[in-house]
Amino acid sequence: WKIPLSDTSAMGIAISGLMVKIDHLTKSYGAVDALRGISFTVNRGEVVGLLGPNGAGKTTAMRILTGFLPATSGRVLIDDVDVAEDPLSIKRMTGYLPEFAPLYADMLVHDYLDYVGKVRGMEKQKRRHRIGELVPLCGLTEVIHRPFRQLSRGYKQRVGIAHAMIGDPDLLVLDEPTAGLDPNQIAEIRSIIRAAGKQKAVI
Repeated sequence: WKIPLSDTSAMGIAISGLMVKIDHLTKSYGAVDALRGISFTVNRGEVVGLLGPNGAGKTTAMRILTGFLPATSGRVLIDDVDVAEDPLSIKRMTGYLPEFAPLYADMLVHDYLDYVGKVRGMEKQKRRHRIGELVPLCGLTEVIHRPFRQLSRGYKQRVGIAHAMIGDPDLLVLDEPTAGLDPNQIAEIRSIIRAAGKQKAVI
């Protein structure tokens, strides 16, 4: 299903244009097809949800899309860049939150986000500015100087989304960002995703 953010485009906020094109994507493990010929597109300013039962291939599709797993056949283009031909460029323009976020229990939230920014090659001033933008957007003000081991699952997911967004990517790929959360936490995470989707493509 797709959620085009038409309410924001009316105010001139949403950015339109094709961002992702997946064409007849297949991933096989021996005789087993994890994906079989899927095709879809995602535009900037859209939030797209992949729906299906466990084992349907949703995570596999996301890993191929973000350059972490090669496809057996088919093609994935992100902003006209072929994932198979230039996976490093794809990683630069994509923010990815896997199902289990790679968080470090003893790190403070701020230090972790700063570290992720360093890994992405961001200069100190740019990291500071971007963290300042993400803290209110992701609702992290109360926990920004706490270690991860003290955070609830809901806050950990918020940090994971901030991690995915630290480089201000054009595409966000979030694997089950609301899994295991209570109804209030789910509503909060969906609000963050909708806000991010005003100017990005979100899967």
